[in-house]
Amino acid sequence: MFDKLAFYIGWRYARSQSKNKFIQFISASSVIGIALGTCVLIWVLSAMNGFQQQLKDRLLSLVPHIEFIAVEQKGIDDWQSIEKRLTQNGSALGVAPFVTFGGLIQQGDKLKPIEIRGIDWQQEQDVSNLASYVKADVIEKFNQQDGVILGQAIIEDLGLTINEQVDVLVPQMSETGRLIPPKLIRLTLLGGFSSGSQLDHAIGYTQLERAAEATGWDQGVQGIRLKIDDVFNARQIAQKIGYELPYYVYIQDWSRQFGHVYNDIQLVRSVMYVILALVVAVACFNIVSTLVMAVNEKQSDIAILKTLGMPASSIIKIFMIKGLYSGLLGTLIGTFFGILGGLWLTEFFSAIESLIGIQFLSGDIYFIDFLPTELMWQDVVLTASVAVLMSIIATLYPAYKATKVEPAKVVGKV
Repeated sequence: MFDKLAFYIGWRYARSQSKNKFIQFISASSVIGIALGTCVLIWVLSAMNGFQQQLKDRLLSLVPHIEFIAVEQKGIDDWQSIEKRLTQNGSALGVAPFVTFGGLIQQGDKLKPIEIRGIDWQQEQDVSNLASYVKADVIEKFNQQDGVILGQAIIEDLGLTINEQVDVLVPQMSETGRLIPPKLIRLTLLGGFSSGSQLDHAIGYTQLERAAEATGWDQGVQGIRLKIDDVFNARQIAQKIGYELPYYVYIQDWSRQFGHVYNDIQLVRSVMYVILALVVAVACFNIVSTLVMAVNEKQSDIAILKTLGMPASSIIKIFMIKGLYSGLLGTLIGTFFGILGGLWLTEFFSAIESLIGIQFLSGDIYFIDFLPTELMWQDVVLTASVAVLMSIIATLYPAYKATKVEPAKVVGKV
């Protein structure tokens, strides 16, 4: 039941300034601590949400969700029938053939490792979002002539120019398993793609027929790529489909190469939540200190209220309201700035990079080269709720101690 008198007195206590400067300092510290903890926690959660979304929208838009690679050299010669079956029964959103090989790009005295993927451009659109990272004129050239599209970072690192001949050294192995001199494949540079991820430093695309000719997969394709809806369950889906194929295949999914990124995001998210929740908890302990000192300071007021017949429950409510005021104030301030930061964290981070001239996230090390952010309102509500709950818990002991003040002893000291 709502206690108007307790609320009024508690509100007056919360709004009034203590004569004790130390109590004022501790009270302000609790508000600032809760605000900082809440604000930074929302920022961190927004950044982690951004990384997870970029992993799905950017990296996984180019990386195949599932790959089936033929064990035998004859390859997969009827991939069209497999595509029809998988798309019709809903196992895959799209299927595309591929031939891939690794090598070294040679430009003068510079060498750079690269993976060249042979693709059918039309089919590739069913499994990746490559077209959104390539200019229209480059796509047109790719469909009309032999050549290669390289990551923009590779082009810049090696100082390549469009329509230049690019030499790729592909390692070769004899029938006995011994290494022999590498095979030289010469391709025309048609253009570049820029996804803002580490793929810009490691991937190139050429025509499916050209890659098959260079690597000896003349009878069929090396493998097929699948796009699925539930990317975070790719391993189980890959195993289920792989066992049903009429070929012996190596089964791979995106988590084999980039799964650690997703796991790291979840780990950092959990650890940072615990750490910053503890920061809020420490700030809430200042509420305990403030209320304990406030109870000692207000002993005469408590004695008068008890003498007038105020029940213990109302006295508890008075000091809970006083303590909760600090918790709510800190939570509101922290939530406000947390929301602002969560919405504009990318721009703020970019401004700092431009100001000091340092790039914190490099695309050749991390899977993206900027700090992403995505504010999720459930995170805001959860963070604010936890902060308020901790504040309420922090008020219980001091408020209970206030009920133990004995009016006779207090009056006797006056």
